[in-house]
Amino acid sequence: MKRPRRFLAFDLGAESGRAMLGELDGRRLSVREVGRFHNRMLELNGHLFWDVWYLLHEVKEGMRACASEEPASVGIDTWGVDFALLASDGTLLGLPYSYRDGRTAGVMPRFHRLVSRRRTYELTGVQFLPINTLYQLHAMRRDRSSLLDVATDLLFMPDLFNYLLTGRKATEFTIATTSQLYNPARRTWAAELFKALGLSKGLMQDVVQPGTEVGPLMPSVTSEVGLKRARVVATASHDTAAAVAAVPAEGDSWMFISAGTWSLVGVETEKPIMISAALRHNFTNEGGVGGRFRFLKNVTGFWLLQQLVESWGEAVEYGTLVKEAAEAGPLRTVLDPDASCFTCPNDMGKAMAEYCRRTRQPVPRSGAEHVRCILESLALKYRKVRDELVKVTGREPERVHIVSGGARNWLLCQMTADALGLPVYAGPSEATAIGNIMVQAMADGLVSSLQEVRAVVRDSCRVRVYQPRPERSWDEAFELCCSLKGG
Repeated sequence: MKRPRRFLAFDLGAESGRAMLGELDGRRLSVREVGRFHNRMLELNGHLFWDVWYLLHEVKEGMRACASEEPASVGIDTWGVDFALLASDGTLLGLPYSYRDGRTAGVMPRFHRLVSRRRTYELTGVQFLPINTLYQLHAMRRDRSSLLDVATDLLFMPDLFNYLLTGRKATEFTIATTSQLYNPARRTWAAELFKALGLSKGLMQDVVQPGTEVGPLMPSVTSEVGLKRARVVATASHDTAAAVAAVPAEGDSWMFISAGTWSLVGVETEKPIMISAALRHNFTNEGGVGGRFRFLKNVTGFWLLQQLVESWGEAVEYGTLVKEAAEAGPLRTVLDPDASCFTCPNDMGKAMAEYCRRTRQPVPRSGAEHVRCILESLALKYRKVRDELVKVTGREPERVHIVSGGARNWLLCQMTADALGLPVYAGPSEATAIGNIMVQAMADGLVSSLQEVRAVVRDSCRVRVYQPRPERSWDEAFELCCSLKGG
């Protein structure tokens, strides 16, 4: 009998990171947490950065904690778009900027004087967001950043950690497609955009598919953490790609919502959809596992709730918040979660109050009303994106799969079922780590396809089903949601 194989996944999010050890025994996967740590942006000279040295320390701590378990490989996934620059000798040129840094304000229209929005979409098929790598680089060009004069390599966040652990530079496919610099149809970097930026395409790395072995740990890392045999695998390095790989779905009549700090709402496709209707509705085409694509829209998610709780300045229990929100009055106030005033406010509670006054709606009074307002607004936004997906793809989903942290929020899941009029299948909540682990298992030869991955997830993970409870009040609130202009 074969011994179970173990795989170590690091899921680094904008709010926190965790190390998860997965054990695959035949067709059954078990996962347990071996480490968790807070992530935070550093504010230096008025700008926001990621402390990669702290994150690398925590990654090594996670490795050390399970060295005796002898994982076969290690995989790291992170958020998209952010990047680091390296000098010719491999030195990291400063801390990477956070996508929430304000330097990209106003950059999009400035860049599109050089390359039109339509042409940019034809080249990349990516949703227009000021946080995209394309606009971050243009902001650096505008500011005459000296880093661009000496940089020889650009690595996205998961690629950077793979490099710091192995010494090999490569960019994984799913993370490359978040940048708005990569042509998913031609599977190459978009030279026209680099020319407009005044940068060499030589900054970029060869693109490898999820499940590619990057290499062994460097000897110095091996001696430090005690992992003697583990290889580093370029897993589905974009956290949403990993989460969608772990959606326990069958067939094609489904849509997904990966609900965390961001909510990623979309469907899976065989090819990128880069038609004018997709541009008009601002959808993105991001790479997936097994040559698939995720046709989706980025929606601001639990960021509003996280920042609201932080603005209260006191410790709270999320389960209690959700229970109290369930007892508050329904559909009193509707927000657009993507309104610019919610991007990075000094005080989320005040930002919500000002938004309500601008849109002539009641200002939530209690904490429960604030939380209910956010959750209802997310559910209504999901409905809006679902309707746009149907218009562009012609596919009418029969069910919704909610994965990641939002799968644990029973109130959001029920509201989503009610707002969309579709059954919601919630779980697994650890979808990102599970997808990360299962792509490592693909690299190890234990599973051979995305369909097999999902079959293992179905056999191993509990899924809760929420049936819709249609109410006219959701239709009325949706009309208001579609009319909102305040931001």
